[in-house]
Amino acid sequence: MRLANHDDVPDAGRVAERHPFAGVCKDSRVPFVPDGFEPPTGLVSERFVLEPLGREHNEGDFEAWASSIAHIRATPGYEGRAWPHEMTLEENRGDLERHAADFAARAGFTYTVLDPASREVIGCLYIYSAEDGRCDAAVRSWVRASRAELDRPLRETVSRWLAEAWPFECVAYAAQKRRKSEV
Repeated sequence: MRLANHDDVPDAGRVAERHPFAGVCKDSRVPFVPDGFEPPTGLVSERFVLEPLGREHNEGDFEAWASSIAHIRATPGYEGRAWPHEMTLEENRGDLERHAADFAARAGFTYTVLDPASREVIGCLYIYSAEDGRCDAAVRSWVRASRAELDRPLRETVSRWLAEAWPFECVAYAAQKRRKSEV
């Protein structure tokens, strides 16, 4: 799997839109994984757990990003973007419901990042179709400021997971581009 250089993804990190992938991904209503592929329902590691993001994560997700706006905006893939921005808990729920609908439609896959012991929301992972055609998927992740030490381990673990469990040959993950054969 090949990870794309951040600069190779048109408008990556520069589009001032609400959606974390606005301007970077194809129409999020169109499936971008093969019909026979079953998207993983999660990932468990010693330091975090991934599970599909849903409305049940609303309060924890809201608290995680709202307490970490400056940290998220400094995370690769989010520099210069309008998200995160202030919104209500109800508006956040709407975003979570849209991500869950994308997951069900196989058009995008958003996972909440949880602490394995406390189940506290510590971040989020987005996997959407890359618009530029150079890569199969565009990926971004963030962790709350109080768990900043997990930024790199999350990216490294997710990069391996994408190479091993997903059908992508090339992934644009924030600031890197990698082919499956390079992992």
